Amino acid sequence: MINQVTLVGRLTKDPELKEIAGNRQVLNITLAVNRPFKNQSGEFEADFIRCTIWNRNAQNTSAYCEKGSLVGIVGSIQSRSYEREDGIRQYTTEVYVDTVRFMDRKRRSDDPGPFEQPIPQNAAPHPDIHLETIK
Repeated sequence: MINQVTLVGRLTKDPELKEIAGNRQVLNITLAVNRPFKNQSGEFEADFIRCTIWNRNAQNTSAYCEKGSLVGIVGSIQSRSYEREDGIRQYTTEVYVDTVRFMDRKRRSDDPGPFEQPIPQNAAPHPDIHLETIK
């Protein structure tokens, strides 16, 4: 049997690294993954997938990613249940992450990034860029 998941999406909030017993680190994130089709309103929707990252991968993800960071993950689906404080059994399914790939760089607050640079009004496009309308 095969249980392997590959996802590319954006973090929905800043990661918060937690340390648990035995000097282990865990990071729980939610990854927003766009669906490849539009809904009846003509808009793209996203699925919000809970992911759990452990130890060194958790440390690196926490250090280099923030809300909106684009990441690729490879892992496996795991289901579990637990009892809530009110005595009700709660079931959850999440991705346990084996590999994290950072797909964009971490921005410093004073670095607007390549696509947020102001474009001069009289700027000509780069000679290698061909602008055309996609229909």
